[in-house]
Amino acid sequence: MSRLSAGSYDLNKWLAGGYDLDVITTLYGGPGTGKTNFVLLAGVSQAKKGKKVLFIDTEGGFSSERVKQMVGKENGMNYNEVLKNIIILKPTNFDEQKKAFDKLLDHVKKQVSLIVVDGMTMLYRLEFADARDNGEELKGMQKVNSELTRQMRILAEISRKNNIPVLVTNQIYSWDNESKMVGGDILKYWSKCIIELVHDKGRRTVFMKKHRSMPEKSFAFQIHDGGIRKRGWI
Repeated sequence: MSRLSAGSYDLNKWLAGGYDLDVITTLYGGPGTGKTNFVLLAGVSQAKKGKKVLFIDTEGGFSSERVKQMVGKENGMNYNEVLKNIIILKPTNFDEQKKAFDKLLDHVKKQVSLIVVDGMTMLYRLEFADARDNGEELKGMQKVNSELTRQMRILAEISRKNNIPVLVTNQIYSWDNESKMVGGDILKYWSKCIIELVHDKGRRTVFMKKHRSMPEKSFAFQIHDGGIRKRGWI
């Protein structure tokens, strides 16, 4: 099966070749676990090949300096040329995110090879909080959940029909001393691959939680200037 490179030899080996092309892959975890590094690395890998990448950044995590580090001095490649292949959208509220998704098909026509949404639920959570503060919790919850479902459905349809991989990052919250993924069943339903990232006492580990053809497994990793490498197999 053809897959999209994760941008790291070790990570590609763990993923049996990379990310599946026709599905949404959700990477979730707490702050500092490496989520943005994972999706940015995949994006840079495609951009270095001259392919277009659509990067929706809701959290302000996109860094041109990090891109420069990942590109390095490989074959004298100019990182500015790599940046030109990354189309960046920066919605600052959930309404702007909605409008960005309304125009996704226009970007797909530009023959993008990868779609990244870094922070699928950041603005969703803020919208949720506003609805609660305005005394419209039930109505607001239904409206916001409906819009999040619509956006995930759009991503799933684009991925499946156009064979374009979609990488989504997501946050976690604590409930009864247990970490849960924001967006819960909505993201779980539409994501055919779910990966959890954990940072515990300086040790970073990625866990395969759901996949169409792979079992649950884990991989200890390190973040370095060039991207991601293994720390040891588990």
